[in-house]
Amino acid sequence: MRLKHAIIAAVAAAGLHCAMPPIGAQAAELRIGFTLDPLTLDPANHRSRETESVLRTMYNGLVAHDPAMKLVPELVESWQWIDPRTMEVTLRSGVKFHSGAPMTADDIVYTFTRLLTDGALGGQTSPRKSLLGPTKAVVKVDDRSVRFELSEPWPVLPAMLTFQEVVSKSFAEKAGAAGMATQEDGTGPFRLVQWRRGDSLVLERFPGYFGGAPAIPVAGKACTDRVIIKIIPENASRVAALLAGDVDIINELPAHDIRNVEANPNTRVMAVNGTRTFFVALNNNRAPFNDVRVRQAANHALNRKLIIAKLLNGRAEPLNGVMSPAAFGFNPDLPTYGYDVNRAKALLAEAGHPNGIDVTLDADGPQKDMAEAIAALLTQAGIRTKVAVGDGSQVRDKWAVNGKREGDMWITSWGNGSLDPTDIFEPTLATGGRGNSAGYSNKQVDALLAEGGRETDTAKRAAIYRTAQAIVTKEAPWIFLWLPQDLYGVSARLSGWSPAASGWLNLRDACVQ
Repeated sequence: MRLKHAIIAAVAAAGLHCAMPPIGAQAAELRIGFTLDPLTLDPANHRSRETESVLRTMYNGLVAHDPAMKLVPELVESWQWIDPRTMEVTLRSGVKFHSGAPMTADDIVYTFTRLLTDGALGGQTSPRKSLLGPTKAVVKVDDRSVRFELSEPWPVLPAMLTFQEVVSKSFAEKAGAAGMATQEDGTGPFRLVQWRRGDSLVLERFPGYFGGAPAIPVAGKACTDRVIIKIIPENASRVAALLAGDVDIINELPAHDIRNVEANPNTRVMAVNGTRTFFVALNNNRAPFNDVRVRQAANHALNRKLIIAKLLNGRAEPLNGVMSPAAFGFNPDLPTYGYDVNRAKALLAEAGHPNGIDVTLDADGPQKDMAEAIAALLTQAGIRTKVAVGDGSQVRDKWAVNGKREGDMWITSWGNGSLDPTDIFEPTLATGGRGNSAGYSNKQVDALLAEGGRETDTAKRAAIYRTAQAIVTKEAPWIFLWLPQDLYGVSARLSGWSPAASGWLNLRDACVQ
């Protein structure tokens, strides 16, 4: 509340890697304070970033991101395109599941067939199927080679493979859908000891771990014998646990707690540039935001730099469009919607609203302060904004693509963990996209996105997406906000660990003393 008043007043006025413990030494226990309990332990049956982060302590994918978000082989040694519709991977040898069974080509085929086949999860279809795009089949070539067959060219396939974890065919068939939800048999650095739903997960080091992606130093066994992931949803409780020394890492450190963590001699703040674009979805399908001039006015009315400084402690980068500057095909020449109240009022007048407009901004609980700060700025420019705070699921239902979409504005975000336009542009801005909450539709943009998804020439593909970004920025279906850093609080006794832009915990090299 204090920070919100600061915004309103301002408007009115203007790693290191540790070695394995010596033989006979006891490695300390690593404790994590984490926001959300996994929805499931089945890698195929969720669409949750937090669930995937936990699963990645126990499972691996064929491909991974290194600390610079470059694609590197993990469970494969290499991949190559046979033709624009066929990609072949060569499996890494010596990989074992936690059961001790070796990973084989049959496990790879089973994993992806299970993802692609309707009803394969005990009658349910995997919610992750769409992440495999036009993949139509995965077939075994020989004991160490598997081919992905596509119905059309899709050059983003290697990047999208980072989101799929490999499961054991024999274990999954024996456990069934119900067993996969509560048990695991992965290839990762840690194996499950116990899952107390809503409370914690207890993990132990897997001595047979193959070491992980060789391109991510230092590949090898996990540093810590034991990991406890404590589920602490409340921000204040999570921060308190860190400051008290009860946990060694917490995720989603609130920006307003940075000073408290930095002032404590036993804790510090770690940050990484995130991959989640924040924006205010404007309802393009009804007045007043069906007029591009009103949408542009809303963008000029917002002083993003002020909000970033006051509410995000400077830990975010303002955006002029859809994508992160680190993403493939990012357009660095997009025009900026500078903070200009007079320009905003002039655009409103041109659109037939010389006396301003009255609108409502929807937000869930965690975004309340941010929404109120945005509302204060918009109101100064004649976009008189009331904030309506609701439960997250209720707000999402109100703005569902297949719903009535009766709201005016909604503060929300979309992740782009692959850092490829396909992962964010298509779902949020293609006509009928599953995340197109704004109801935006432009046939030229649709054609460009379809072309970019098929184009195999890297330079041509980047140019296509740059053109699409320029169109979208001009038409302003959203109020473009920012790309925040992911903030973590860590204890002074932690070494060897750094946060990942992917959001995964990546605990293999984390050591505690």
